[in-house]
Amino acid sequence: MRGHIVFAIGILLLLTLCYRIGQELEIIYVSALFAVVLMPIVRRITSLKIRGYRPSAGVAVVVLLFAGLAAFAIFFTLGLPPVLRDLHSFLNEAPKRIPDAVARVKHWPIAEKLNVDDIAARVENFAGSVGGYLVNAIPGWLSHILDLLTTIFLCIYFILEGDHAYDFLLSLCPVAEQHRLDLTLRRAELKMSKWLFGQGLLMLVMGVTFTVVFALLHVRYFLLLGVMMGIFNIIPIAGGAFTITISLIVAALDSWGKMLAVLAVYLIYLNIENAVLTPRIMRSSLNMMGLTVLIALLVGTSLAGIVGALVAVPTAALITVLLEEYAVQR
Repeated sequence: MRGHIVFAIGILLLLTLCYRIGQELEIIYVSALFAVVLMPIVRRITSLKIRGYRPSAGVAVVVLLFAGLAAFAIFFTLGLPPVLRDLHSFLNEAPKRIPDAVARVKHWPIAEKLNVDDIAARVENFAGSVGGYLVNAIPGWLSHILDLLTTIFLCIYFILEGDHAYDFLLSLCPVAEQHRLDLTLRRAELKMSKWLFGQGLLMLVMGVTFTVVFALLHVRYFLLLGVMMGIFNIIPIAGGAFTITISLIVAALDSWGKMLAVLAVYLIYLNIENAVLTPRIMRSSLNMMGLTVLIALLVGTSLAGIVGALVAVPTAALITVLLEEYAVQR
């Protein structure tokens, strides 16, 4: 009885500790998950032979980091300058254009009912409040950036020392079950790695397609919007909805016809992706029902927001493999 009481108290203390450090556990889990997903790429780099030289895991990590930094540098160098240039010109011309726009609106017959001066004052107050919100939100954004950097560094350490941590955690299980659990986890690792390959392929197809479409339709910031369409596609459903909304707003700044054309192309692409690309790419890699993916997205988003949606599908793949091995009765 005394042993059961001590065990129950230990479980309560452990749950309390997990609740208090929930954010840190979330960062550790996301880092470990992406380390598992990226390990096949690291192994592929370390298996290369260049004149008898075989890169180590540290060299492979450095190559991945430089590749990511180079991609972001090229993206920001080519995509951001047009946005910053237009934003600068807008901020310079806004004080001149707003009074002219208010004066024109006052000549409308309905202007007296609208109370244009009151609306203009509210707009100015709103702009001031938005500016204050942005200033106050800077510490929050800095904390998110710090969390992102922590996740990246933890992911690197998991890649470099993950095998030792894996062996240690495996040694905590009974010896008779270690081999079975090892095979199950390696099967889950293979499934999650296939998810990364399939998701990366879908992101590449969407990014290239919409970059070309936006360029042909002469949508401003076509490179920035096209790359965003590809990157945010890693978040199922929500990522695509967010980026297409921004793209439609930018297209509407030029003309309604251009906005309708972008919407039509997106709907056509969405049907092609759901009917052809996703079944052939993701079903062959994950072999999970669409219902499972949707439930995983709902639960992940509810628990951890965007981060939860990002890791929901690979987590569902891990849980599916564990359930198939230990719970499903055949």
